[in-house]
Amino acid sequence: MNANPQYPGPVRPLNAAEASAEAARLIREAYAMEATAMPTSYRDTTPVPVIGAAAPVAQPDSRIVPQWAAGVAVASIGVGAGITGLGCGAWLILQGLASVTLFGVLAVTLPFAGVAAVLTAAGSAVARARSANVTTTNIYEGTVIKRTDVTSTARGIGARSRIES
Repeated sequence: MNANPQYPGPVRPLNAAEASAEAARLIREAYAMEATAMPTSYRDTTPVPVIGAAAPVAQPDSRIVPQWAAGVAVASIGVGAGITGLGCGAWLILQGLASVTLFGVLAVTLPFAGVAAVLTAAGSAVARARSANVTTTNIYEGTVIKRTDVTSTARGIGARSRIES
């Protein structure tokens, strides 16, 4: 039995002329269908809603670098810039003298750098001591689910971590 309704009878082999005519017909049909093809892409231009329907979730503050350390880093950069300015100023002032060398300028500005470093360390110690007694209480409303079970398996080269609830 033949499944093609165009050829209701038993299937028989085609001769060369019939095969050529059938191939030409199939090619014409393929090119005719190409003009009515469906689009392959679509861009949705509807605006995304600003606020969704999800309930708010508490997002705890878990910084990697403590605040006092970031403050010390910023203060160190400021001290370095200030010492560089003082060094440049000293170099400009001492440039007119007879034998000013780089070692001489560094020797003059080294005490300023030492004093600035000590002041930065003292300031950060005082700020850290003040912030040690301050506690922050955050009050969140709603249910918060905290998942703490982590399963880690290593297979081959890569590793995979899964959170199980």
